[in-house]
Amino acid sequence: MKPHTKAGKCYRSLFAQPRVGKLAVSVNSLRHSMQVFAGVFLGVALTGCNPAPHIKSTPGPAHAPRHVFVIVLENEPFQVTFGEHSPAPYLAHELPKHGALLTQYFGIGHYSLDNYLAMISGQAPNPETQEDCGVFSEFRRSAPGFDANGQIRGTGCVYPSEVKTLANQLQDAGYTWKGYMESMGADPSREASACGHVGIGEVDHTNSATATDQYADKHNPFVYFHSIIDDQADCAAHVVNLEKLPADLQSITTTPNFSFITPDLCHDGHDAPCKNGEPGGLISADKFLREWVPRILASPAFKKDGFLIITFDEGTDAAACCNETAPDGAPQPGKFGPGGGRIGAVVISPFVKPGSVSNVPYNHYSLLRSIEDWFGLPHLGYAGQRGLRAFGADVFNRDIHAQGKRP
Repeated sequence: MKPHTKAGKCYRSLFAQPRVGKLAVSVNSLRHSMQVFAGVFLGVALTGCNPAPHIKSTPGPAHAPRHVFVIVLENEPFQVTFGEHSPAPYLAHELPKHGALLTQYFGIGHYSLDNYLAMISGQAPNPETQEDCGVFSEFRRSAPGFDANGQIRGTGCVYPSEVKTLANQLQDAGYTWKGYMESMGADPSREASACGHVGIGEVDHTNSATATDQYADKHNPFVYFHSIIDDQADCAAHVVNLEKLPADLQSITTTPNFSFITPDLCHDGHDAPCKNGEPGGLISADKFLREWVPRILASPAFKKDGFLIITFDEGTDAAACCNETAPDGAPQPGKFGPGGGRIGAVVISPFVKPGSVSNVPYNHYSLLRSIEDWFGLPHLGYAGQRGLRAFGADVFNRDIHAQGKRP
C-alpha cells in the first residue's frame, strides 16, 4: 500500500521513513538513537503539534512489530470475559493458548467514546465524551494551548486540528493505517460507507442500532478529530468498511502498518439482543472473533511481524491502574471513580510465546505508548505520562530471529 503523506506536517521532517524493505530496517536503529534529541526538539521548537512533557520514546523490542491489529469489544469486566464459564470460550480459553493473556489491563474511563479516543490520541475524558457525545459537537476550549501533559482543556466531541492522533503520526512518518468499521454505510441515509459520521452539531442517531445498520460513531475514534476528517478524500481512503479488510490482508504491501478494527453494535457485544435478532453480548462477539481472527493470523503481514491485541473499551467498575490522572478541572475519568475498570486483553504475535500470562498493569494509554515506541514516534497526551509502562519483556518474550525461523 502506498503511504499517504502530506507536506508540512509537524512530525514528518524528523520521523519520515517510508516502509521500503531493507531501507526501513537499516535506518531503524538510527531512528531509535535519535529519539531523545527528536523528542525534545519536537516538544520545544515546532508549532502546531500536540506537546507532551515526557515524549522521549523507549526503544521497543530489537525487532518491533510493523503490522499492528487492534480489535475493541464492549463493556465486560475481566472476571466475566475470562472466567471459567465465559460466554466467549474462543476468546477466553482458545486464543490465550496462541499468545498472552494480560490479566491487569484496564480501561481509562466511562462510557465508551472516551476510551476509544484515549487509544489513539492520549486525550483524557471530558464531560461530553464521557456521555458518548449524543450531539456531535465541536470541542470548546476552556484554556489556550495544552497543559503540561499534552491535554487540551475544555469539553466537546470533535477535537481541533492541532490535536493529533496516532493515525496522523504514522501517516506523517510514511507508515500506513486504516480504521475498519463493520456495518458503516449499511444504511446510506445514516452515514457514508467511508469516513462515515453525522454532521457536526447534529444529534448522533448512530449511537443506537437499527435492524439494517448497527454502526456507531462512538466506536469509531477517527471521526472525532479535525486532523483526520477535514481532508474528506484522505479520511475516506483510511476509515473504511470492514469488508475492505480481506483484500488488504492478501499481501504485506497492502496490509496497513496499523489496523483498528471495530465490530458493529451487535458483534462487539454492546447490544444483547441485537436489533437484527442475533443474541449479541459476548456470544456474538466470540462468533465475530472466530471469523476474523484466523484471517488476520493467516495473513503474510501478521506472520512476518504482526501484533494483534483484543481488548474491551471499559469494564463495569471504575478501577484504574498506572497512576491514571486527569487534567485540572476535568471530571474523574471513570465518572464515579478513577478509571474504566479491569478488562483484560489477549495479545498474539510471532514475538509472543503462546500460553503466556502477564500480570503487569497496563491501560489504553499504555497501548498507545507501546505502538508509538515500535514506530519511533513521540508520545501523545497521557501516553507520555512519566512512569507509564509500555509493553515489555513480559509480553515480548519470544525472539523469533534467534530461533532462526518465523512461525
